Amino acid sequence: MSNILIIGSKGFIGSHCVKYFSKKHNVWECDVVTDYVNKNYFIVDATNADYKEIFQQQKFDICINCSGASSVPESIIKPQRDFTLNTVNVYKQLDAIRMFNSDCRYINLSSAAVYGNPDKLPIKESSAIQPISPYGVHKKMAEDICELFYKQFKIKCCSLRIFSAYGEGLKKQLFWDLYQKVKTNPSVVLFGSGNESRDFIHISDILFALDCVIMNAEFKSEVVNVANGIEVSIKSVTDLFYEIIDAPGTSVRFAGEERKGDPINWCADVMLLKELKYVQKVTLKEGLIRYIKWLKENE
Repeated sequence: MSNILIIGSKGFIGSHCVKYFSKKHNVWECDVVTDYVNKNYFIVDATNADYKEIFQQQKFDICINCSGASSVPESIIKPQRDFTLNTVNVYKQLDAIRMFNSDCRYINLSSAAVYGNPDKLPIKESSAIQPISPYGVHKKMAEDICELFYKQFKIKCCSLRIFSAYGEGLKKQLFWDLYQKVKTNPSVVLFGSGNESRDFIHISDILFALDCVIMNAEFKSEVVNVANGIEVSIKSVTDLFYEIIDAPGTSVRFAGEERKGDPINWCADVMLLKELKYVQKVTLKEGLIRYIKWLKENE
């Protein structure tokens, strides 16, 4: 049984991590909101987080960083905020580990946004890094910080480039938008052409991937794609979503307008993740059924 710190524990991935890892480990949480119930909880300042006291007070075997900003459009509007939350805070966390808990293994949740628009598919970890948004740039900088702390200070860390995450609890992005739109108007209008593609991974599979990384990764500042290696067009997944939701009379039109910072086509090479013993457990259809059930229950 390990002592695990989950930073960003109130967010989408972080909150799922708390439930998942609490079943077999001692879990501490850290976030910017107040929690009056949980004794194993650290609150940090949203604008100027300091992690030193946390690692002074308690020793951890593993730290999973689920914190940070997670919106490409917001990163374009407020790039400095995005830089602070996604880059500066990673440096602060690793520096606190260096000073007070140097044997703690650190998992940095990065993003496929570091790739931007790839030259070819599937995207390997060795593919060109060419981000097209401040968010993608800042996520790559955070990876570089992890590499620095490993090479310079021997802090064991790795970065997981998560592709298109979805699942129960997520109140933004494509599937959330599809559900909100059809509630008010059966004629749905979306960005792009519909030919854009993504590599979707359900939150349950992300948790399993994290487990695989903890058990089998080397923690030598390596980067690992977290996806399923399945390219799905936005048009086809939209059709599937509305088929499952059973909304008769729904019509979907793609306006052709591209959203700034959004990549066109994504599909990951997941050979490295599979070498860590990962296998997909939740199909896209099953994942959408679960998500839609959650959406209806939480209206």
